[in-house]
Amino acid sequence: MSTTERPVPRWAYVLAHAIPFLTLPSGLWRLGLVFGSSMGMLDDSGQPAYAGGLGTKVYIVCLSIFSELVALTALGMVSRWGEVAPRWIPFIGGRRVHPYAAILPATLGALSLIAIWTYGFRDAYTDHFIPFSSTPWKVLMLSCYSPLNLWGPALLLVTWAYYRRRVSVPAVAV
Repeated sequence: MSTTERPVPRWAYVLAHAIPFLTLPSGLWRLGLVFGSSMGMLDDSGQPAYAGGLGTKVYIVCLSIFSELVALTALGMVSRWGEVAPRWIPFIGGRRVHPYAAILPATLGALSLIAIWTYGFRDAYTDHFIPFSSTPWKVLMLSCYSPLNLWGPALLLVTWAYYRRRVSVPAVAV
């Protein structure tokens, strides 16, 4: 049973729930750095590259948590809390969410993700990428990070479904 005003298309529901799993592999890969592995990366001198001190490790953990939390916001596009703000949120709790208050940030976020990962992967499949000690390490890193290329397009699709459900008015048969 749907808890939203208008039914969410099944494909949008599934896609919104898949988005956090697109960011999870890269976060887990980064945690390998936190726990002392070089994950096969080499520094400029050809030696294994390890995460620096405590500050770097805290940054890596925070980056992994932050990216997962941001990915989880896609669930708002298919949930009741994307239409009515939860009561525990100060000032806006219990009020209707204006559709464009969700659509604009989600669209800008999706376009930003597409730009970030297009730029970030520009050399990923060439010899001008991060040096690795072996091909399997590079394949592991690329297989963990490649799903991030789908995050932006997936968010755009879920946002489009949200727009169609919340803003566009269905045609009336005459």
